[in-house]
Amino acid sequence: MDKRIEEVAAKALEKMGNDRYRLSLVVAKRAEQLANGATPLVDFDKNKNKLADIALYEIAENKITLEGLVETNR
Repeated sequence: MDKRIEEVAAKALEKMGNDRYRLSLVVAKRAEQLANGATPLVDFDKNKNKLADIALYEIAENKITLEGLVETNR
């Protein structure tokens, strides 16, 4: 990762409207998807990085939204 995780988390939180609960929900759902075999939408190795960190980075880069996660799980 080229950014500190704190910076990524702050950017991801901003993308979620500064709602920590919403951010934690999205991170948890996306990390679960990654754990179940989903391909990361950013260029990170799932075996070398924490799944929650990958999820945060995806959110910060606008690759994942709560709405998108809900739609794909229906």
